[in-house]
Amino acid sequence: AVRGETDMKIAILSDTHGLLRPAVLEYLKTADAVFHGGDINKPEIVEQLRQYAPLYIVRGNNDRGEWAEAIPHDLTVTLDGVTFAMVHNKKELPADLTGVDVVVFGHSHKYVQEKTGNVLWLNPGSCGPRRFHQEITMMMAELTDGQLRVEKISLPHEVK
Repeated sequence: AVRGETDMKIAILSDTHGLLRPAVLEYLKTADAVFHGGDINKPEIVEQLRQYAPLYIVRGNNDRGEWAEAIPHDLTVTLDGVTFAMVHNKKELPADLTGVDVVVFGHSHKYVQEKTGNVLWLNPGSCGPRRFHQEITMMMAELTDGQLRVEKISLPHEVK
């Protein structure tokens, strides 16, 4: 596929809980923007993510302390005509989503990609330390001429 001028690759991740896996970093290298849905747990991770691409990040319920105060609870950003609303826990979204095309959230560690009305709901799941028997997932999205194509990325987990 020839990459057009307007193609934008967005890495969407959440709930890293202090762990940036090498496999995740490989995806970040190709990203034009990085979204993080919260529960970062360490300021170093924010710094690391910033090295790859412009970072859009929200604070999770585990993000406490002075470093986390600078991170917004929720965020709205428009890229290539598509408006993204970001929040860690989707229960804390404003009721009025007028003008929002995509909601990016985290918290549940469960992968979600579903369209309700005109809004696309995206939860990349967790790509941090594995909990229980949950998949380790993130998303890579491609934004072309205002259309978003989302790909689920399942990461291998180390066998203990």
